[in-house]
Amino acid sequence: MNDATAETLCVVVERALSHPPEKVWRALTQPHLIAEWLMKNDFAPRVGHRFSLTADWGGVDCVVEEIEPYRTLSYAWDTKDLRSTVTWTLTPTASGTLLRMEQEGFLPEQKPYHRGASAAWPRFISELQRVLERLD
Repeated sequence: MNDATAETLCVVVERALSHPPEKVWRALTQPHLIAEWLMKNDFAPRVGHRFSLTADWGGVDCVVEEIEPYRTLSYAWDTKDLRSTVTWTLTPTASGTLLRMEQEGFLPEQKPYHRGASAAWPRFISELQRVLERLD
């Protein structure tokens, strides 16, 4: 099984945002804001917290794995037969924040999931940017 992890695929999306890490962190960790750009949820920023993301098509079961406020947020992202990890990394820049999202763990035979995630994450992050524009 360890060999399979070396073959997994990932999706990476990076965006330079004109907002400070503290503001971006709010949008990544406050349930009412997450619902605006990603999905309905019962997220809480605590390691070990189990939460669900739900949409019309179904849902995702998640567990918070790592939190370093204003820097890193990582959670397991599990659907019917996809076990993956989503990691957000916030890097302060002179003009705001470099936001990096990585979803890793797609098996070679899960190319349709990988293609779906590759198309969906840039849209989700564009929605996140719209939420950030609206926040104080």
